[in-house]
Amino acid sequence: MKFYSTNNPGHQVDLAEAVIKGLAPDQGLYMPEEIPVLSKELLDKFPEMTFQEIGYEVIGALFSTALSQEQIKELVDHTLTFDAPLVKVEEDVYSLELFHGPTLAFKDFGARFCSKLMSMLMEKSDRKVRVLVATSGDTGSAVANGFLGVDGVEVIILFPKGKVSELQEKQFTTLGQNITSLEVDGVFDDCQRMVKEAFLDVELNKKLLLTSANSINVARWMPQCLYYFYAFSRLPKNDKKAAFAVPSGNFGNIAAGILAQKMGLPIAHFVAATNVNKIVPDYLQGGLFAAKPSIATISNSMDVGNPSNFPRLLALYDNDDQELKSQVSGCFYSDEETVKAMQSVKDKGYTMDPHGAVGYLGLKDFMAKNPDYQGVFLETAHPGKFRETVEKALDLTLTLPERLAAFMDGKKKVEALGNDFEEFKAYLKSL
Repeated sequence: MKFYSTNNPGHQVDLAEAVIKGLAPDQGLYMPEEIPVLSKELLDKFPEMTFQEIGYEVIGALFSTALSQEQIKELVDHTLTFDAPLVKVEEDVYSLELFHGPTLAFKDFGARFCSKLMSMLMEKSDRKVRVLVATSGDTGSAVANGFLGVDGVEVIILFPKGKVSELQEKQFTTLGQNITSLEVDGVFDDCQRMVKEAFLDVELNKKLLLTSANSINVARWMPQCLYYFYAFSRLPKNDKKAAFAVPSGNFGNIAAGILAQKMGLPIAHFVAATNVNKIVPDYLQGGLFAAKPSIATISNSMDVGNPSNFPRLLALYDNDDQELKSQVSGCFYSDEETVKAMQSVKDKGYTMDPHGAVGYLGLKDFMAKNPDYQGVFLETAHPGKFRETVEKALDLTLTLPERLAAFMDGKKKVEALGNDFEEFKAYLKSL
């Protein structure tokens, strides 16, 4: 399989270069040249298959030209060591719980796949890979824990000072070993900008082997399609169409769902739900795509003012924005609306985190206008990761899962950094 740049379809590379480089030289995102389509006969068998068995089929279809069957099985077995249960919240409304992995967030799937694939591809190399990661919360913890102790890889995480929950911070700032955390005096978009500039800096790239484990990397992005196949296979079989509502920040997650759709999964509609950082909803509702400074909210992992994966959304629909807008609807919600949703669903016996609540609101608004649907919203993180917000909104005391509570005892180790690229470049040159 070849991968092309969203900025230049003529620029094509193999899997190893797409994964190790992360970003194309022209700053485009890599996309698979061809998207395989699974047969209806195979998809009809998925309800009787395990998560892992579905994974072998999907990852095999995507990567069989680049990897052996043994490598594909090893990748899937390493990635899918935990469940992603579909939980009924109310009639025709289901939560896809993606927080049962090591760091209790959906990014555990992509991070584990990415770290394993990268170690496979670098197995015979004597060079050290520096993985640069910008995070607004969950990416940092998932990547740090996914790559912890991996030989030949050093992870450098940039995060905005004071804009990540304490628990999220603890999950990547207390690990040590091959994980370094840089606390940036700025917002997430500053972190993301500096990482992108580093990838394009000729001097740095002559000295260091730099790559990304953000969702801009195909190895982080593509495996997320797995849980869409799994969730769809667990939905009740009836005459209702299926809609998936995805709380969205950098838009890699929803792009992975659309990838699954392009592979033949009959998802009828996607809802891109955001907080007040509504760049893509504005576009989907008829406006222009215009990056803006991010705004802090209680759903901080979605506080993104310039979503990196937007070019992938267009590429998946062959740059036909009308087709994109017919298949994906956008909506946004305030903190106040998010809290009210958390409270109303808690009264029904289910506890959501603020990101899942945004997805729930998007799904409910869509289904109110489209009653012939059943829907899934993605619960992307355990409520305990946003303990202060959830406890205040719901007037309760959460019991943290043991693995989350353990992080709180760790000692934070960070280095301070401004939001100027030259300062970051100087730091990298000193390595």
